[in-house]
Amino acid sequence: MLLPTVETETATQPTHSVLWLHGLGADGNDFAPIVPELVSPAWPSLRFVFPHAPVRPVTVNGGMPMRAWYDIVGVDLVSRQDESGMRASIASVDALIARENERGVPTANILLAGFSQGGAIALSAGLRHADKLAGIIALSTYLPLQDSFVAERSPANASTPVFWGHGTGDPIVPLTRGVASRDLLQSLGYPVSWHTYPMPHSVCAEEVADLRAWMTTRLSG
Repeated sequence: MLLPTVETETATQPTHSVLWLHGLGADGNDFAPIVPELVSPAWPSLRFVFPHAPVRPVTVNGGMPMRAWYDIVGVDLVSRQDESGMRASIASVDALIARENERGVPTANILLAGFSQGGAIALSAGLRHADKLAGIIALSTYLPLQDSFVAERSPANASTPVFWGHGTGDPIVPLTRGVASRDLLQSLGYPVSWHTYPMPHSVCAEEVADLRAWMTTRLSG
């Protein structure tokens, strides 16, 4: 079953798509306002797709039900990972990519983006996806399911460019967690464009500007 989504098109008949996954407890509306400040008039016609994660109890928040791509058991993010939840969300992303294909956008014209928990799924789904993506945008996040990653990563996306932005004062996903994930990807040959910003667990104007420049390269091919 396809996840419900919020969608914005920058012009008619989009030729490219951006699938953008929100963070824990937010929903698809969270990043929709970024579109006007991010989009360049030089880009091709784009469809932004912001899916809503399912509502589920989140252990680290006292079992409170909220929109989440997977359960989080501990604040260290890696103890007793919710592998079944993560894999279900990866399958949901694959289904959204397939729908973009059906709507006329090839996978090579799709960017997969995510913030925090959404970024973890964007990385996990994108680097495992069978067909090559245009790129992956990972904001304030980390790579989960590392034990199985090398065996499961997709040859088609072995050289897919990754934009990674992280706050130096992030109390939720510590910078060290992002750095360790970045180092793993770089050791495997992934072209990671790494950026840090003096911010907490958030997005800043400088990051949006850097992302616009990176996306311009990805969308001009």
